[in-house]
Amino acid sequence: MTTYDDRASLTDLTAVAERVRSSVEGVIEGKPEVVRLSLTVLLAEGHLLIEDVPGVGKTMLAKALARSIDCSVQRIQFTPDLLPSDITGVSIWDQQRRDFEFKPGAIFAQIVIGDEINRASPKTQSALLESMEERQVTIDGQTYELPSPFMVVATQNPVEMEGTYPLPEAQRDRFMARVSIGYPSAEAELQMLDVHGGVNPLDDLQPVAHAHDIVKLIDAVRTVHVADPVRRYAVDLVAATRTHPDLRLGASPRATLHLLRAAKASAALSGRDYALPDDVQALAVAVLAHRLLPTAQAQLNRRTAEQVVLEILQHTAIPAAPQQQSGLTMGRGAPTFGQQPPRRL
Repeated sequence: MTTYDDRASLTDLTAVAERVRSSVEGVIEGKPEVVRLSLTVLLAEGHLLIEDVPGVGKTMLAKALARSIDCSVQRIQFTPDLLPSDITGVSIWDQQRRDFEFKPGAIFAQIVIGDEINRASPKTQSALLESMEERQVTIDGQTYELPSPFMVVATQNPVEMEGTYPLPEAQRDRFMARVSIGYPSAEAELQMLDVHGGVNPLDDLQPVAHAHDIVKLIDAVRTVHVADPVRRYAVDLVAATRTHPDLRLGASPRATLHLLRAAKASAALSGRDYALPDDVQALAVAVLAHRLLPTAQAQLNRRTAEQVVLEILQHTAIPAAPQQQSGLTMGRGAPTFGQQPPRRL
């Protein structure tokens, strides 16, 4: 296994990401954009919500990503009788020591897979709030730090509503992105029958990256430059969700931060040390849509949050096309933004 020093570069990042991507795509056929988004969220220090109908590979994607990285993994099967202490841990009285001893729960892992997260009660779901935002757990007045990297990959079924609890808005807002895998193409499904028909491809999946490497690559993503026009563009997109007539709840400031972090990770995966408006555009639906609440009238008109975000993208002016001679320099080797009129999608 290749290791890297503390000066991990974007070249290192793309090499490791390519290995992880190839490993996951060996299990999830025909969905390269979904795999790329999963890697983007991982390197942006976010959490991923996989929402789709049963049988399309939601849990398989989460497991494939976890097994491709040599790190600690825990899987939580969310059920109505699951308790918060089952997730965070509990203090148990030790007779020999005559003191309480903390027994960590499943959340103390680097990648936590939450299967059917909407089947747990709101009380249990709230146990994830502190860990997802602050990367720590507080129990009996004692705070415990979570390992790094730390990522929650949760799945839920949006069709079967019996026996489920809608995710609280505070928790949905903590997921950096939501992705739907969708049905595979006919060719990909035929290939799946060949690959999955006799054996489970997860059994032969070996780690292709170390958790220590992922931490260094996350540090490399933090150094990606975002110019002021790109920052303003992200702020304008988020602000437009707060005044749109079809939405009764727009995106939060946390959504703006997540959008910028994801754009930086996407730029790094493309081998750039600077983010472009295209990075923000490509991630806007995945990062923003699950946080928005359509109005009752919009729901009657069958208007979805995804459609609203796409409309906002169409009507929000983006920074001018890059120029090489004049304008604002974005970063090392980056193009500059001139004074051209805004271009449309």
